[in-house]
Amino acid sequence: MFLKALARDLYNSQKEVEGLEQKLLEVSAVAKQEQLQEQLRQAKAELVQIKKVMEGRKEQSRASLYKPKSRF
Repeated sequence: MFLKALARDLYNSQKEVEGLEQKLLEVSAVAKQEQLQEQLRQAKAELVQIKKVMEGRKEQSRASLYKPKSRF
């Protein structure tokens, strides 16, 4: 199911962001921090994208509930 795959991707993306944030706190080398910040930026962008897709699916399914059905 499409929604299950999205939920799994959302979970994985959230875990990736959390992991990168934790690594960023632990690293002291500036070069490594910059690299992690770039990875974190990309991971957050992916997370936002997945959330937008999920919200779009919710809105779409909610709209179908209130859509009047044709009788003819």
